[in-house]
Amino acid sequence: MTRQTHRTSLRFAIAVAALLAAIPLLGACQTTAGAGRDLSTAGDAVTDSAVKHAPAP
Repeated sequence: MTRQTHRTSLRFAIAVAALLAAIPLLGACQTTAGAGRDLSTAGDAVTDSAVKHAPAP
């Protein structure tokens, strides 16, 4: 193997490893977004309940 071929192979291997490492992170983004929506919905429910049960001024 020439030195140039070795560098190209190394760069390719690093790129493939980086892409494979990113796959679980992309799934985590979806999980985090879903958790954020759930918390937002729960917060809205608490706010609505507080407004409904607040004493009249």
